[in-house]
Amino acid sequence: MGAVIEALNLTKRYGRIVAVDDVSFTAAPGRVTGFLGLNGSGKTTTLRMLLGLSRATSGDALINGRRFRDLRDPVRQVGAVLEQGVSHPGQTGRAHLVTQAILAGATRARVDHLLEYVGLGHAADERSGGYSLGMRQRLAVATALLGDPSVLVLDEPANGLDPEGIAWLRELLREHARNGGTVLISSHLLAELAKVVDDVVIIARGRIKRATPLADLYGSAAHRLRVRGRDPGRLWQAFERAGGRVRMDGHVLEVVGLPPEQAGEIAFSAQVPLYELTVDTPNLEQIFFDLAAA
Repeated sequence: MGAVIEALNLTKRYGRIVAVDDVSFTAAPGRVTGFLGLNGSGKTTTLRMLLGLSRATSGDALINGRRFRDLRDPVRQVGAVLEQGVSHPGQTGRAHLVTQAILAGATRARVDHLLEYVGLGHAADERSGGYSLGMRQRLAVATALLGDPSVLVLDEPANGLDPEGIAWLRELLREHARNGGTVLISSHLLAELAKVVDDVVIIARGRIKRATPLADLYGSAAHRLRVRGRDPGRLWQAFERAGGRVRMDGHVLEVVGLPPEQAGEIAFSAQVPLYELTVDTPNLEQIFFDLAAA
């Protein structure tokens, strides 16, 4: 199936500052796409352009082949969470959803279902101003789901959630994708994001660094060796002569560019006894910071 979300050469300038620079990526149905970027990377600005909240200087942001402002019944096509403070603090959670349901064309039964679905049934008649951060996140997700949209765009939806809440959110997103929906989610909780996403888009300093299936990102990442030996200085020199890239972390050498078998042979030839030689398999956080720094 083709892409449902498309960013096409998106650029956003504020005077001479380029916040987003020629950004292109897609998100497909039946998959969860993680949008990764540090604060100030252009991530939220890109999502705001996608949702019609900020006008692009150039390029296009399309959902189901249309700009957001041209969508018919947008709340029935797209559910979004960009901010946690979606409700008036004096309203109860139920009152907030009932109000929003009128705009979404949703029923009271839908409101009651979503309150239970997001785990707020017990607090539905409490004022949202007394909600914890995690409860406000759950209410924001419920609001996004009112129109039963096929597309979810979520900016840091796990903020404030406890481990149980994060597990709940993870299953919600996977279920949405299994049912053919499209999910675009940003998060700084990279270890958790790695458990749910199928594809990743990495943005740094306003430009896309990688856009690829997560499995391919892991496969292309350079594996590090963790090496401890009697003479770290001699090992460092020997590894670099063989083409490895080496850095010191305490008494441990981190080596990139050499397979473990070759590193062992190099240490043997240098006559340096080894105390440890292990392969450090890359994780999403490590890969992300390597790409963001490039």
